[in-house]
Amino acid sequence: MKLKYISLSISALVLFAMTSCKKDLEKVNVNPNAAQNAQPDYLLTAAIKTTADTYWGTTNNMNSSLLFTQQWAKIQYTDPDRYIFSNNDFQELWTAAYSKSIVNLNQVIKLAEQQSNTNYKGVALVLRSWVFQLLTDAYGNIPYSQSAQIDEFLTPAYDAQKDVYTGLLKDLKSAQSSLDPAGKAILGDLIYKNNIVLWKKFANSLRLRIALRIADRLPDVSKQVLADIQAEGGSFISSNSETAQLVYLTSPNQNPISNLFDTRDDYRISKTITDQLRTLNDPRLPVYSAKTQVATAQTYVGIPNGLLVGDASNLGFTKTSKPGSYFTAPGAPAVIISYAETLFNLAEAAARNLTTGNAADLYTQAVTASLKQYGIPDNEVATYIAQAQVQYDNSNFKKSIGNQKWIALFGQGLEAFAEWRRLDYPKLQPAVAGVLDGKLPLRFIYPGTEQSLNGTNYKAAVTAQGPDLLTTRLWFDIN
Repeated sequence: MKLKYISLSISALVLFAMTSCKKDLEKVNVNPNAAQNAQPDYLLTAAIKTTADTYWGTTNNMNSSLLFTQQWAKIQYTDPDRYIFSNNDFQELWTAAYSKSIVNLNQVIKLAEQQSNTNYKGVALVLRSWVFQLLTDAYGNIPYSQSAQIDEFLTPAYDAQKDVYTGLLKDLKSAQSSLDPAGKAILGDLIYKNNIVLWKKFANSLRLRIALRIADRLPDVSKQVLADIQAEGGSFISSNSETAQLVYLTSPNQNPISNLFDTRDDYRISKTITDQLRTLNDPRLPVYSAKTQVATAQTYVGIPNGLLVGDASNLGFTKTSKPGSYFTAPGAPAVIISYAETLFNLAEAAARNLTTGNAADLYTQAVTASLKQYGIPDNEVATYIAQAQVQYDNSNFKKSIGNQKWIALFGQGLEAFAEWRRLDYPKLQPAVAGVLDGKLPLRFIYPGTEQSLNGTNYKAAVTAQGPDLLTTRLWFDIN
């Protein structure tokens, strides 16, 4: 018996020593200079910067969506311009959105509730809705209701795109009610410098955007969203100074496009948009496009999309135009929702009889706002909008709005890609040496990690949506 008690005593001492040792190690490994609890303002800043960098950067903008919409083109390494991708090429948007942006924003919401600061919650809901919108616009069905909850859902199910959009509209309505200009202040806002009135306008403008995404499928839901905004007394982004955007600084916090052009020379403006701007005598041409380095007859020379490497380089690096300095400057803004886009959306809502506005007047205001966004003088604005080929066509609102919105969204690849698919204008031709049998891309393919790490749910999503191909049409894209 003595031996038994001695053995038990020794075991207890060892266990006590191990526990004490663990506690001591925990104390030793605590950084006395580091915050142990994340602060909402730091998380908010990180989420804004991460998402803007991803949205405006190389993988999802310059090397894919801007090529698909034929605003930019490639003069070197032309495979992406020919629609040649592996499933690893679309990993960045997925990874950054889920593991960085959404995780941080969820934590902001949690802290906001703990601190009874509804404004942090509202801002985080608006931003999170934008992130999910980017994801579903690009891929289609995505993890939404079970996303970024690793403790509960290690392998999250995919939600149908319809359910994602309608869920986001509910989230944004909740955000709108949470945002209170008379409430507690927030910090860390790189977009509106903590101005809650402007966040309420951003929330409504995003609601309007998503309402139009689903308008071809669920027009009654779209109409109710706009009726709700009106009943709430809500307003939208109402000037260029209210555009939702992240204005970059100098290196190392420079615009991702500027960062790329510091070391590489892969990209040119597309011949498609250059030709259209020239046809319309559009004063944005010298803003969107740089002059050729050596004198050429046209001064601004775009290149066709999807050339073979040799054919592209033979056009001459100094005889073709890079995107304009407005977009390659270190401090160029990453635009999320512009005043011009909001006016185009209001014009479309009126044209669809979702509101009682005057579609033609709102369209003219939208074109004007886009021109003024780039500092075009009033006399040139008046001359431009007076042209017959720029005037609003009541018989085909998708053509008028689609063509001008495509021009106005120059540089915003992901948004331009979504709107081109939805409105079906302009009528683009496939890449010269494209590999999709004469078709254009209609979505991003899922990242390869989903097949290996979330295979069952990935397969279910593909079964529901269609083959995991660039050419599979998404739910919101009806034509």
